[in-house]
Amino acid sequence: MSTPRHYTVVARLGLAARMLAARMLAALTLAVASAAHAQTGTPPSAPAPRLMRAGDVDTIPLRSAGLRIAYGADSLQFGELRLPPNTAPGTRAPLAIIIHGGCWLSRYASVRNSAPLADALAASGVATWNVEYRRYDHPGGGWPGTFRDVADAADYVRTLASRYPVDTSRIVVAGHSAGGHLALWLATRHALDVTSPLAGGTPLPLRGVVSVGGIADLAEFYTRERATCGNPAVESLLGAAPDSVPARLRDASPRERLPLGTPSVHVAGDRDFIAPVEVRDRFVAAARARGDSAWVVTVPGDGHFEAMTPYKAAGRAVINAVRAMLALPPVAP
Repeated sequence: MSTPRHYTVVARLGLAARMLAARMLAALTLAVASAAHAQTGTPPSAPAPRLMRAGDVDTIPLRSAGLRIAYGADSLQFGELRLPPNTAPGTRAPLAIIIHGGCWLSRYASVRNSAPLADALAASGVATWNVEYRRYDHPGGGWPGTFRDVADAADYVRTLASRYPVDTSRIVVAGHSAGGHLALWLATRHALDVTSPLAGGTPLPLRGVVSVGGIADLAEFYTRERATCGNPAVESLLGAAPDSVPARLRDASPRERLPLGTPSVHVAGDRDFIAPVEVRDRFVAAARARGDSAWVVTVPGDGHFEAMTPYKAAGRAVINAVRAMLALPPVAP
């Protein structure tokens, strides 16, 4: 099978980044190849299968409900910690921080929507911290509370590591849709000006970011939000339209905050209309131009929520992207 067009790898890389790129390609080829193989027997005239919806993901059975642990005083400031089974005594597991999406609006998604991915990663040997947070329709959410919640949840990993066998030197953050925006933002928060309302805490270093159908450019998404989220999502998150609050946009939008300073991979199906291929390509091109290591992975036939479904090809690509950033081998289909 030839390398897919949207398997993109940064050209100007140091030795460490080149080694990471090689691992990423080896790991992610498995999921994309399996998706292409699955399509070879489909007649050209056959209708495309119905894409998965958020509610479908919410019904996927879980191996483990995880340990629900509060990182703050609000009822929505908690996470679910899942540890890999059979962790050897005296060892610490690498960790993935998982952030669900939902257009930053509570009725669209909750921590349950990201639980199947968190559960599958834990089963594969990666501890997961699946984060809940206040959205813009919650008291204290939106600007700046939503950002502060995910930052506080990430900083709380130090406390988790004092109680559970997780490795704070091997952390990847992965987020879906609006959670992909927040995951990418987490990678940049160390560079916020101290006067920013979003600044604060002590960020842990990240091995990388996996943006799963993520919203990486708030100004661009503002032009499409009604057709995708069906509501004034970006201005509700920022407290105003992006062009009227340029300082907030600079602090909040990953596109405005490049370079990320950490590798990123942007995974979605070619039928994902919330994070279209061309939008992801533009972000990755801009990230590379600023010196970042960045990849786009597009899985044929899958959509926005297949990438959060572990038994789908796009979901396996996400799992393998996380594992590759942690220098772990890919999981088999």
